[in-house]
Amino acid sequence: MSNNDFAARLADVGADVEATLDRLLGPLALSGEAARPARLLAAMRYVALDGGKRVRPFLFIEAARLFGCDGDGLLRAACAVEMVHCYSLAHDDLPAMDDDDLRRGKPSAHKAFDEATAILAGDALLTYAFDVMADAATHADPHIRCDLTLGLARASGLGGMAGGQQLDLDAERANTPLSHAEITQLQAMKTGALLRFAAEGGAMFANASNVDRVALGDYGRALGAAFQIADDILDAEGNEAAMGKRVAKDAGRNKGTLVGMLGLEAARALRDELAEEAVNALARFGEKAEVLVAAARFTASRAS
Repeated sequence: MSNNDFAARLADVGADVEATLDRLLGPLALSGEAARPARLLAAMRYVALDGGKRVRPFLFIEAARLFGCDGDGLLRAACAVEMVHCYSLAHDDLPAMDDDDLRRGKPSAHKAFDEATAILAGDALLTYAFDVMADAATHADPHIRCDLTLGLARASGLGGMAGGQQLDLDAERANTPLSHAEITQLQAMKTGALLRFAAEGGAMFANASNVDRVALGDYGRALGAAFQIADDILDAEGNEAAMGKRVAKDAGRNKGTLVGMLGLEAARALRDELAEEAVNALARFGEKAEVLVAAARFTASRAS
């Protein structure tokens, strides 16, 4: 698959995800909801819409497509994953966390609204993600919905993304640098867990075999690790306009990164090695996995 073909596919899926998020975050209250407060809904839409490459829902959708799945339910499930990601960005940008005023080229949620509303918007997006994933409109099989909801919870919570964020905060306060193993674990939780679930979750949605799920999980794990190193490299040498957020901040905050430990050249080599590890995990699927192969190589070569 050429770079242009991949970019077009990513954009097409992104547009479908955007449209589905727009519909899910509409003003009409659902059954069981009393009302949707306008300011909170506006903040949720601000955080979730008009931004990002939609890598996580893209991986979820393309993993499911490997097994012939498609449709509105798949888009809903992918959007649930994206809502968890978007909630994490709103909270990560808060003054008590990473204290970033810029996200996706526009003011962070706490700057566009206020800190309390940004917290509530993140809370509501996180909660709504599980609402969407558990809804029968997302998948007809209740066992698959349960598996997906459990998998998303494990990737998002104490032993996944939230736990990884705590390890990241701990690293900023530490008196000694983290070891290679500690940095790897931190990044596997903070960034990698949700990316891994995105790939494995697509296979779960499609009711793929355990062997196929494991292969997609291995792919997502390696891709997630490569993605975080690529992000750290871009922070070290990227520009704010291209990234749409503040750069060159990791070193100043004592962040635990493999770029800081290994240096740029060695970090680039490890990023590329992990991207190829992700590609190799897809070998059992042959040419059917060309989109996911291209996604792994895009991760290693992206400039923003």
